[in-house]
Amino acid sequence: MFAAIGECLAEFAPNEAGGYALGFAGDTFNAAWAARVGLRGAVPVRYVTAIGTDWMSDAMRARIEAAGIDAAFVRRVEGASVGLYVIRVEAGERSFAYWRRQSAATHLADDPAFLARALAGARLVLVSGITLAILPPAGRAALLDALGAARAAGAEIAFDTNYRPALWRDADEARETVRRVLPLVDIALPTFEDEAALFGDAAPAATVARLAAAGVRDVVVKNGTAATLGRCGAESFEVVPREVVTPVDSTGAGDAFNGTFLACRLQGMAPAAAVAAAQAVAARAVLTRGALIADEA
Repeated sequence: MFAAIGECLAEFAPNEAGGYALGFAGDTFNAAWAARVGLRGAVPVRYVTAIGTDWMSDAMRARIEAAGIDAAFVRRVEGASVGLYVIRVEAGERSFAYWRRQSAATHLADDPAFLARALAGARLVLVSGITLAILPPAGRAALLDALGAARAAGAEIAFDTNYRPALWRDADEARETVRRVLPLVDIALPTFEDEAALFGDAAPAATVARLAAAGVRDVVVKNGTAATLGRCGAESFEVVPREVVTPVDSTGAGDAFNGTFLACRLQGMAPAAAVAAAQAVAARAVLTRGALIADEA
């Protein structure tokens, strides 16, 4: 079982008619969606989060279930609702406005026993810096404990820093939290732009070296339309995208990469080949509006 943990939000994305369409998305959910597409039922996919008790929360859970993603560990928070964001797209590049301060997902790690049940039997668990950033300190500690227990039970832990400055008190808090999670991480899937902003890495090779030195076994550094640099165990590689497209909406491209790469690796594909497949899906993702890829991707 592949489990992703984090926040799914209501998404209002521009549509072709000039208005906005309601959907549901969030970085780890987008990756779980892409993994579900890539796995085609070969490995079950679970999403772990918290939602409220209103109609929007009901619609979100229904969407998760309709996609064939296990929603058994989407917990309810009485009286709460889900976060919301609106996408603005200019020349294919996106920017966001968020309403998430009271999101039910901030309570996803309130119950350690719930987390333990949610991750029991997982082969692979995906978490991100956004997941950690939205949680209060006690929730972060509980989530790290749950990841450690899952790893001790045989799960691999995948992590994308996905640094969003507005979600952290300051950069020092973000750096310290990332440093705390790295000893638990088997697969790191950062974006170079985030690592340069948070850790001052001068080049993707510096990111690979820093994360490998921290004990991460597999490191894959996304870098937009430039080459993806990585090291998985003793194998180092650089994969240049075969296709560079003009984006319609770049929302969720990195998440689609993450989910596809992890789905490929779960099915035994070699690291460099999995990167190439993930690049191809990410290229398709930027040609559609909103964060979720089409099943045909």
